[in-house]
Amino acid sequence: IRIGVSKSTVSREVRRNGTDGSYSAAEAQQLSRARRQAAAKRFIGPDTVFYVEVGLGWKWSPEQISAVCRRIGSPVSHEWIYQYVQTDKANGGELYRHLRQGKRRYRKGYGTKRSPIPGAVSIEQRPTVVDERGRLGDWEADLVLGKQGTGAIVTLAERRSRIYLTKKVFSKDAGEVSSAIISMLSGYK
Repeated sequence: IRIGVSKSTVSREVRRNGTDGSYSAAEAQQLSRARRQAAAKRFIGPDTVFYVEVGLGWKWSPEQISAVCRRIGSPVSHEWIYQYVQTDKANGGELYRHLRQGKRRYRKGYGTKRSPIPGAVSIEQRPTVVDERGRLGDWEADLVLGKQGTGAIVTLAERRSRIYLTKKVFSKDAGEVSSAIISMLSGYK
């Protein structure tokens, strides 16, 4: 039977709304409706807002404030705190100045903004014998960059035998990377 959604979506639905190892659509609907109504009734009172503002004044992170509020019986999510600070900022408030650092925004991938490497040959243009893994000696190289310039890993993969080699380098400098590749391939003449 195909229902048009991924396995992970089905798994999440069963985990969220299943009871005692079984799943009933009618029960799931009731549970979902009850959760929605409970969420709509949530009210963040002036005491909680006070705790949030005091915590921000003490330079606590929204995550820390959220944990303290939960412990004292006034639960509030860190996301709500970030939204509250942003709303305050939009209304001319200064609460955002108390954040240690701005909330990190989700960054999409690089997409097509990257400029192509000059003289690079597209993977679609490689010979058929390489594409079909018809001979030994065709290596694919890649460079996996570490976080914020903490080095990189040079990877080599032989297409036919599927031998994989890796070596850590401390920068993505062309000289260092090419030296690493030469030393990795020195045993494969």
